[in-house]
Amino acid sequence: MAVTKMKILVITEQREGKWNPVTSEILVAAQQIAAAQTGSRVTAAVLGKGVRRLAEELAAHQLAEILLLEHDLLERYTPDGFTLALRQAIAQSEPDLVLLPHTYQVRDYAPKLAASLGKGMIADCVGYRAEKERVVFIRQMFQGKTAADVSFAGAPPWFVSFQAGAFRGDQIARGSAAAPITPISIELKAEQIRTTPLELFREAKQAVDLTQAPILVAIGRGIKAPENIPMAKKLAELMGGELAASRPICDEGWLPMDRQIGSSGQTVAPKLYLALGISGAIQHVVGMKGSRTIVAINKDQNAPIFEVADYGIVGDIFELIPALSEALEKK
Repeated sequence: MAVTKMKILVITEQREGKWNPVTSEILVAAQQIAAAQTGSRVTAAVLGKGVRRLAEELAAHQLAEILLLEHDLLERYTPDGFTLALRQAIAQSEPDLVLLPHTYQVRDYAPKLAASLGKGMIADCVGYRAEKERVVFIRQMFQGKTAADVSFAGAPPWFVSFQAGAFRGDQIARGSAAAPITPISIELKAEQIRTTPLELFREAKQAVDLTQAPILVAIGRGIKAPENIPMAKKLAELMGGELAASRPICDEGWLPMDRQIGSSGQTVAPKLYLALGISGAIQHVVGMKGSRTIVAINKDQNAPIFEVADYGIVGDIFELIPALSEALEKK
């Protein structure tokens, strides 16, 4: 996979006229990969109906161009419509690398898109490494127990999707001038769409989307027993955040699975991640390493969590949690 002067196309994602937050993250990934290759350029594609306003919002970012794919049949997502539209955009823009966020929607159509072009796809990546002659993409295997280095063979375009939280959306670079918006003429016919979109899927009310929480207080084995969880929950509430956990806590049934952070749970990137009694196994770290600020409290000074923490306290969480809560209550 030669990487000199790459043309990178980012497929953005919006729903009902609102950006999916992972769009910023995937743009950051593209900008960082491009920065490592002199002469590379990043283009973004915006799909839908009446989405020029969204394209204009992207224009302030450091992009070479924004492709506007508008059509009545793209108003609601269908795998056929998106695949056919993007095939035409890719044929016209001729990118080397196509980057996508690893969302449920992308999982639905991206393999179809890549296969229709006779190309492979590396999905659900958590990072990359730019080498002299290639870009190596990193993805987890065996439920996060190991990480594989994967690169492409054959001619472009190459397709890659990144996990939510793999990059920090707030690191997106802004351009000195507005990026030009180029409308792409899309040919679509109703008979080519073989599915009928129904009502948008909504998460169950009891489920929690930790990816949207600006502050997370996460507990690990150090909490010792389920009857100790309420004090951590109280701290999370005082901080205006959500309670999260490492896998052992959820496996024990102490907290529901939708509270789990890690390779087999949610991948998050909050402004603040407070890890309480979490050792820092790689399966957990890959799910939260994109956090803006990581604070860890653990009585084991050699705990791996301190390797990724911005601030670390070697101490007893049963002393520090009440103290933090008391200080917050006074304020």
